[in-house]
Amino acid sequence: MAALDCHGRIADRTVLHALGWPAGHRLSISETAGTLTVVPNPDGATQVTRQGHLNLPAALRHRCALRTGDRVLLAADTNRSELAIYPPAALDAVLAQQATTRTGGEPE
Repeated sequence: MAALDCHGRIADRTVLHALGWPAGHRLSISETAGTLTVVPNPDGATQVTRQGHLNLPAALRHRCALRTGDRVLLAADTNRSELAIYPPAALDAVLAQQATTRTGGEPE
């Protein structure tokens, strides 16, 4: 888990280090169903900052209803060199779906 700062950055050096993404590493960020996916891309518009932060573009933050101080779940897939970022609304949706599947009915 990491918090979004007032500049739209996430600072979790442990995750970025595990993925092997140093400062200056260029990345692409996409959004699907409220979840952000970050992958290496030499032509990507985003890069890891010198301080080891990941800056989320404003358009994506707005699309995912992310605000300063929101905590997001970071899930790194080191085999695929991919980072999934789950905002609070996406986590709610995943947990509701899991509850529905587990109980075989409507979410409570």
